[in-house]
Amino acid sequence: MRKLAIISLMCLMALAAKAQCAQKSGAWTGKLKVFGTELRLVFHLNDAACTMDSPDQSVTGVPAVLERSDTSVKVTVPSINASFEGECRDTLIVGTFRQNGQSFPLTLTPGETRLSRPQTPTAPFPYQTEEVSFNNGDAVLKGTLTTPPDCMRNTPVLLMVTGSGLQNRDEEIFEHKPFAVIADALARQGIATLRYDDRGFGESTGDLVFVTTEDLKDDALAGIELLRRRFDRVGILGHSEGGTIGLMLAAEGKVDFVVSLAAMVVSGEKTLMEQNEWALRQAGFSQEVVDQYCQALESLFDTVKVGKVPEVPKSGLPAALLQNLEVVKAQSCTPYMRNFLNLDISGRLDKITCPVQALNGTKDRQVDCEENLGLLRNGLRGKKEVHAIEGVNHLFQHCKSGDPSEYKDIEETFAPEAIALISQWIKVGSKK
Repeated sequence: MRKLAIISLMCLMALAAKAQCAQKSGAWTGKLKVFGTELRLVFHLNDAACTMDSPDQSVTGVPAVLERSDTSVKVTVPSINASFEGECRDTLIVGTFRQNGQSFPLTLTPGETRLSRPQTPTAPFPYQTEEVSFNNGDAVLKGTLTTPPDCMRNTPVLLMVTGSGLQNRDEEIFEHKPFAVIADALARQGIATLRYDDRGFGESTGDLVFVTTEDLKDDALAGIELLRRRFDRVGILGHSEGGTIGLMLAAEGKVDFVVSLAAMVVSGEKTLMEQNEWALRQAGFSQEVVDQYCQALESLFDTVKVGKVPEVPKSGLPAALLQNLEVVKAQSCTPYMRNFLNLDISGRLDKITCPVQALNGTKDRQVDCEENLGLLRNGLRGKKEVHAIEGVNHLFQHCKSGDPSEYKDIEETFAPEAIALISQWIKVGSKK
């Protein structure tokens, strides 16, 4: 009888724990594994104002709808066509995250983790910052102008342009803020910068439906024109697609110097093909499957480039890769992607006459280091400094393999030796 009483008590305690778990408000965090990459999701389970964050994508406060029972939780996120359903097990909520027909296991734990980012600048600062805005047509770009002490018209200044995808003025990713780190370091060396939120993101406005890299280049040009009112020597520092934009503007004679960080010089199609091939190999697919997928992807891209709607093969590949091709098809049929796939600036390099510093990491798996730096070494006719920085990835972090899955786990935001090269070159090598 005593044993039965103990067992009954334990069952009641377990049920109470489940109910307490399901009813507990506050932050709950889980790691979503998607094609070899982990993304943190944070659900703020508040009945009156439930929201979802994706910190690794710098997305916070996405409105959600919360439903509870005694032992389960359901969160619906209408804006991204996603939901999570889970049951309480002890102190965990174990369930499934669904989005656009795909399902992924997801376990939530109470609380919210904060990653260590020791290079992120903290106040007080020995320089000034000023909030500014500039326009390109209907787009209003909001940014931060950072100026060193005793700033004058002859102080060198750079417009900072982010890589592809929606990013804020700090180019924030996985809680890293590389542009804030660079701006801080340059200001301490007597160099001014202007960094801004991409159109349609953060505090900036502007169309995103029909936007192309050409429009983003014009956004940057509007920032250059703003800086010319206050500074005599105006350059551009761009990362990834932002580096490509910097070189495009240099070819048009719009800037006085360029710092190109991991810029794409080969075509957008070639870059995306190389990225996909690397990702598939890292995911463990056989060479036969990799070749077959890449052939299908290249055919899809070639069809998109000429403005037609591509067809996705119905079989011959693992189901997950066929599903992924369907997602790529949906994402590719946009003005941005058609323009990006066709974009190839290698033929414009001989038009660049201003000084250029080009840096890339030897472990960059998104923009091939030797291929793109080689084109810059051979194609630029003006004053240039080209460096391959040993052991750093696309974000200029020291790393093991360079695979994007490592980005969030690395505490370093930006290699100090790269920052030193940039600041020294701007002060000495960027002058004609």
